[in-house]
Amino acid sequence: MAPKACIVLASGHEMPLVGFGLWKVPRESTADTVYKAIEAGYRLFDGAYDYQNEKEAGEGIRRAIKDELIRREDVFITTKLWNNYHRKEHALAMAKYQNESWGLGYIDLFLIHFPCALEYVDPSVREFPAWWMDDAKTVIAPDKVPIRETWEALEDIVDAGIARSIGVCNFQAQTLYDLMSYAKHPISALQIEHHPYLTQAELVQMASENNIAVTAYSSFGPQSFLELPGAFSKQAKETANLLHAEMIKAVATRHHVLPAQVLLRWAAQRGIAVIPKSNDATRLVQNLDVLNFDLTSQELEDISALDRGLRFNDPGFYLEGYPLHIFA
Repeated sequence: MAPKACIVLASGHEMPLVGFGLWKVPRESTADTVYKAIEAGYRLFDGAYDYQNEKEAGEGIRRAIKDELIRREDVFITTKLWNNYHRKEHALAMAKYQNESWGLGYIDLFLIHFPCALEYVDPSVREFPAWWMDDAKTVIAPDKVPIRETWEALEDIVDAGIARSIGVCNFQAQTLYDLMSYAKHPISALQIEHHPYLTQAELVQMASENNIAVTAYSSFGPQSFLELPGAFSKQAKETANLLHAEMIKAVATRHHVLPAQVLLRWAAQRGIAVIPKSNDATRLVQNLDVLNFDLTSQELEDISALDRGLRFNDPGFYLEGYPLHIFA
């Protein structure tokens, strides 16, 4: 069964507290993986243009609808606008394109992926930019597009019925305060890297105070980045694995669960949505089953005390030669 716990977004729509993340799910197996995730009980799927598998994810969901496992209204689809499409006309066109790729009629939650605009790349010429640089990965080309222009495009996307709720990803507090000063549609969600090594406590508090739902990505910390090439994985390889931390394992033993479930529960119990992924059928079920036990207040504090301010998804670090310091 799908978990019943949901977050009511500022838009008034409900979003499940536990979902399935599509980052790094191979394109060729995405449809089958999504179908199996639906069979396991997942109802929230978190995608992005950058992940290069939206069409296939939609195929898996449509197959499940055809087989009467779910209805369209039973699933919640999050996706994101990539950096090359921040200009108003490009954002609207890309939202339409992405919505057609999913093939589900509408997008539940559409996010600005990063607060950083890059020069436009024609998707018909280069189907998936999926990178901050050119094809040779030698040039980064920022574009002078204010966040306001992109946000107002997202508001048009809601008015056009393409998306039901809108929000942002990888934003910091000051950018959110600025956004709130002119937003006509509410900022329904903020998706951030969030794990015990990077708790971002003040940002989470600020979002809560302003009715912005928080979704955590990379809930297992360095584990999510080990398989990536070059500078992407350097810090992860130098950092102790949270799943092997003695304190996390001790908490897991006390509750008769797995370390991964403890890390997911640590976020979910504080009202932060989580979007783990797994290609393993057993772990699919285990990652979803994180709403049936409670950590003590002391355990929550002890896990939070592991904070090192250690960010793994940082273009100021992994874009060697031309860093973009959006988290500075």
